[in-house]
Amino acid sequence: MKSAVDQVEVRSTASAERVFDVLTDWSRHREWMPFTRAAGGTGRGATVEGWTGVGRLGFLDTMEITEWEPGRRVAVTHTGRFVRGEGWFATVPLPGGGCAVRWGERLDPPPLGPLWRVLSPGFRVFMRVGLRRLARLAERG
Repeated sequence: MKSAVDQVEVRSTASAERVFDVLTDWSRHREWMPFTRAAGGTGRGATVEGWTGVGRLGFLDTMEITEWEPGRRVAVTHTGRFVRGEGWFATVPLPGGGCAVRWGERLDPPPLGPLWRVLSPGFRVFMRVGLRRLARLAERG
């Protein structure tokens, strides 16, 4: 059974291209995504590895990039033991400047049983905090 996490969106005064560049600079991931660091390649078929946690307590999220539209969209398939499913980011230019930044996930519930139902609303908050930090980082240049 799939558990869809609705798309989260924030607005940025930075251009869609600038936000996308910061978003896909995996080495900078820890600057905007709480408790997460990442490394990987670019373009369709490349892989990305993200570690989410504090110290040794956490999990590895392995991904394959399935869509790559420079400046606009990147989508991945989560292939790890703990996180499986699909995720995507999109940057949409707005009239008059700036952009909307969207993040969506459709995940298979991890093997946490009923605990996942308790934790999943917090995941949306985590997503929104990350996107707000990404927008501010891109705006600073």
